Amino acid sequence: MKAYPLKLAAVCKNIIWGGEKLGKEFHKPRGKIAEAWELTVHPEGINVIENGDLAGKKLSDYLGSEENFPVMIKLIDACDRLSIQVHPVKTEMWVILDCEPGATLVYGLKEKFDEAAFRAALENGTVEELLQFVPVRPGDVFFIPQGLVHAISKGILIGEIQQNSNVTYRVYDYNRLQNGKPRELHVDQAMRVIRDFTPEEIEALRYEKGRGNDNTLANCPLFRVDQLTVDGSAALPDASPFTSVICVEGEGTLSGEKIVKGDSFFLPYGCGETVLTGNMKLLITTV
Repeated sequence: MKAYPLKLAAVCKNIIWGGEKLGKEFHKPRGKIAEAWELTVHPEGINVIENGDLAGKKLSDYLGSEENFPVMIKLIDACDRLSIQVHPVKTEMWVILDCEPGATLVYGLKEKFDEAAFRAALENGTVEELLQFVPVRPGDVFFIPQGLVHAISKGILIGEIQQNSNVTYRVYDYNRLQNGKPRELHVDQAMRVIRDFTPEEIEALRYEKGRGNDNTLANCPLFRVDQLTVDGSAALPDASPFTSVICVEGEGTLSGEKIVKGDSFFLPYGCGETVLTGNMKLLITTV
């Protein structure tokens, strides 16, 4: 069977801090959705193909394996603050798609990491004073290497491209309760992996494989992400091993198929040049 663009059904997650924008604006099921996993081959969620001869099959069935898939891509709607966290084995990046006026997120620490001081701040409830809160606006990009303390805050909708890992060490969760109990924290594990980064070090990691072009948002050994604005028509070359296309604004067609805000397509190598038409903004990910 000839390879063709595969339209993927998102795996939607309802988490305590989720909002309703993904249902209202990105064509997901209505109700509270925190995360829509737009490209995922992971034990906690695998996309199902929606179009063509393979409709109804899992993406892993097409690939022939559930193991070693390199990336996971999500749309995330934060109606409340996410926990302060750090990843031991995952590098990721955020593209701010929308946000409320005055929205901020946590991006590292104000000063160099001091474990004793951090633990003391957790104990006495002043840990927020150690965090670097950064204002955000649509179009901003944040590259987050493994070991960087971070958190999305209230009123932000993002596209997240990450290594295919869902391991998160939750350091602080604002004393929230879920089902009447505090959410699990992983303070000891987090203390072992928190790292300090200068802005220059993060930029070097973000573009370790070169800066690409004006549309390149990141180009590291794990993934390359470009933002493509289509105003009329454009084309994507056949790329190995695959290309992910996610529409984050507008609508049009992809190789003749309708594509709207929130749609995700997986372009396997061998499907040839992909022609895009319409007025839309796309996140293009390759590895």
